[in-house]
Amino acid sequence: MKYALLGKIKESLFSVLPVVAIVLILCCTPLIDLTSHEVGVFALSSLFLVLGIGLFNLGSDVAMSPMGEQIGSGLTKSRKLSVLLSVCFAMGVLITVAEPDLSVLSNQIAEKIPPLVLILAVGVGVGAFLLLGVLKTVLGKSLAPILIFFYMCMFALVALLIERGGMDFVALGFDSGGVTTGPITAPFIMAVGAGISVTLGGRNSTENSFGLVALCSVGPIVTVLLLGLASTGDMSYSVPNYAVAPNFIVAFLEEMWKVVKDVLLSLGLIVAFFTVLQITCLKLPKIKIVRMVIGIVYTFVGIVAFLTAVTVGFMPVGFKLGQQLAENHPSVLIVTGLVLGAVVVLAEPAVHVLNKQVEEVTNRVISKKSMLVALSVGVALSLALSMVRIWLDFSVLYYLIPGYIVSLGLSFFVPKVYTAIAFDSGGVASGPLTTTFILPFAIGACCVIQGEEKVLADAFGIVAMVAMTPLITIQLLGFRAITAQKVRNKRAQQRILSADDDQIISFM
Repeated sequence: MKYALLGKIKESLFSVLPVVAIVLILCCTPLIDLTSHEVGVFALSSLFLVLGIGLFNLGSDVAMSPMGEQIGSGLTKSRKLSVLLSVCFAMGVLITVAEPDLSVLSNQIAEKIPPLVLILAVGVGVGAFLLLGVLKTVLGKSLAPILIFFYMCMFALVALLIERGGMDFVALGFDSGGVTTGPITAPFIMAVGAGISVTLGGRNSTENSFGLVALCSVGPIVTVLLLGLASTGDMSYSVPNYAVAPNFIVAFLEEMWKVVKDVLLSLGLIVAFFTVLQITCLKLPKIKIVRMVIGIVYTFVGIVAFLTAVTVGFMPVGFKLGQQLAENHPSVLIVTGLVLGAVVVLAEPAVHVLNKQVEEVTNRVISKKSMLVALSVGVALSLALSMVRIWLDFSVLYYLIPGYIVSLGLSFFVPKVYTAIAFDSGGVASGPLTTTFILPFAIGACCVIQGEEKVLADAFGIVAMVAMTPLITIQLLGFRAITAQKVRNKRAQQRILSADDDQIISFM
């Protein structure tokens, strides 16, 4: 375990280092002017970030993924569909309610929608669509038609919302889809899907291992849009205080205590589900349970360190970065967004969990390297395009509608497994680092270019962009794989047809 932890910390160091390097390089230019205190807090937070990602990834391998797989397979083996669906619905609601990122989002609009109302509505959305995803897997249905239907429903709700003057809810609604599939929820849901798929077997088991996160990202969008239709008047928003705390230790301990309570609740619900199943039907050997307990501790410490570090150190620096770059030419902001997007996805904890699962389920047909490249390209484009939108002040729908049309259109031309992986990747890529570093970066830029009153319309929506672009880039990865295979087959056929018949030896 010791050597495994060192390996995970080494991986996380290489993941976080590019983000830190970009910020520190910018500090050495006339574009950015951070105080020595701000740089120091950012550097210390980076160390906790590296440790947190390393511990989280090890805990996910040792506990979270095996627990999710055992829950999925155990419920499926019971052959009681009603029990499977009921537990999955309750699990989706309760885990989402305890997701730390959702609390951050709900506090942003507390003046318009009570946080509890938003959290419960989003939780019900995730639970309902997790139930739908499990039902899809059990019945062996394809993911693409289901997604097409519900995205059509979403954009119908968007049209109604715009007609009623609730445009501010649109970006917020699409952002909620990415926020709710956070670092705890997403890996666990992926593992549950893999466990159900492996137990059911069948020729579509590889495809069915993915897609649950994709559907769970749709539910919150629908529920928030419905809340927008039910509300009246314009949504108020005030930019939070992003200043770096003067005393790092005090700020770190205060934030850590808040995170500890949220993470304890979230992990506690997962452990409670697993404990009930262990007693009733799983009955795993003691040695496996002990290993999982150790993994849960690693996961807990890792995610607490990660979330505390990004909130205390990365959020204020991200906001100030956006502000100061926006004061220069917008082209500088766009280029910086492009570069940050290419590297920030490397530091998202759940991305590494997804890439590992993809490589295992597909028997290395889809490698972790190709997944990382596709995700980096997608997120880089999403951030650059979002900076253009802040500069020119237009609706996020000008990106989302064509983007989803292209991504859903590609699903007809690529293997189904690529579609399922792509839509899962969208929810996973828009993790806590996006919420606590990239979103404040966009808010800071918007405050300078368009003013605070345009933040909700122009800065929000960036999480939705991060969730959308991987749908296209990863499916293009699948399209490239198909094309390459066809070219290889054609060349092989040409070599056979062009062979010299005189060299063929006849034994007749």
